[in-house]
Amino acid sequence: MIVRFKKDGVIRGGSYSIENGIVSGGEVLALEDVELLAPCQPTKIVCVGLNYVEHARELKMPLPEEPIIFLKPPSAILGPAGQIVYPPSSQQVDYEGELGVVIGKRCKDVPANEAEKYILGYTCFNDVTARDLQRKDGQWTRAKSFDTFASFGPWIATIYPFQVDIQTRVNDRIVQKSNTSDMIFDVSELVEFISGVMTLLPGDVIATGTPPGVGQLQKGDVVEVEIAGIGVLKNSVI
Repeated sequence: MIVRFKKDGVIRGGSYSIENGIVSGGEVLALEDVELLAPCQPTKIVCVGLNYVEHARELKMPLPEEPIIFLKPPSAILGPAGQIVYPPSSQQVDYEGELGVVIGKRCKDVPANEAEKYILGYTCFNDVTARDLQRKDGQWTRAKSFDTFASFGPWIATIYPFQVDIQTRVNDRIVQKSNTSDMIFDVSELVEFISGVMTLLPGDVIATGTPPGVGQLQKGDVVEVEIAGIGVLKNSVI
């Protein structure tokens, strides 16, 4: 696992395993002795809407013929254990647990069968959304872009998550439970489509869409996104 963390006020990178803890610059550190940060610093976050079959059925919407994409700004980034801030302009802030794809090298017009060569790894992502503002505006920019609305981590795993379980929990209650095999467009197809539109740079993140079960968060909630083989992203809401 690839990690980014702060120790004694200094931001560092390293690797993490359950057996060895964090290894950074020849030093071994315990996970509880550092502050984990978002594991990369993207120039942009490209999100995908309506990308699970069951989610489309839940919304009674037809399956899209091509990916629906939108952007979140880097200023929305929140790391593991950070606090999601309820904006005063919204009365309905929703969770959306997702698989995040982290780009490893410059990526432009990449065919699907070569996409894996451009991927650094995978992470857990929460596409937090002010749903009432999304409905009000008729488009998604404001609703998706508040500070703290792009939570991801806790690290980057190098597994290929073609058929892995994904679930979201709010206060330990399972609210989303699915498998990445239910995606309409898989990771490779998304890389091909998005890189045909814009150049993806190292550290950029693709949030691959959410399964059914999206719902509202309240102040005081604790929300967790867990993906098998990757880990658990945990944030509180204030």
